[in-house]
Amino acid sequence: MKTRLSLAALFSVAAASLAFTAQAQYAGPSSAAAVSVEQILQSPIDDQDIKLQGHILRQLSSKSYIFSDGTAEIVAEIKPKRFEGLPEINEKTKVEIMGEVDTSRYRAPEIEVESLRVIQ
Repeated sequence: MKTRLSLAALFSVAAASLAFTAQAQYAGPSSAAAVSVEQILQSPIDDQDIKLQGHILRQLSSKSYIFSDGTAEIVAEIKPKRFEGLPEINEKTKVEIMGEVDTSRYRAPEIEVESLRVIQ
């Protein structure tokens, strides 16, 4: 009986610690490579995590934008929810995008944006 009680206590503590762990969020540095648009276009690596700073120059469709970091221009797929809570953004607003390179043999590489933040 003592063994059952000890095992029950052990499982309760383990379950409680897992519940607290699931609530934590990592806020430190990421493994996203700080590269340039020019480097991405010259040597695209599918699903490469990237971080870029620059400007959204114009909108092509509901989720497609032209982004430039000053070295070149690339299509960035940005879902409308990524703009939520941000101030108005135009071609003069400096932003940081984090996401992944998306390649295809039928089109130029694109960036699938997972986070967007205003720098200035």
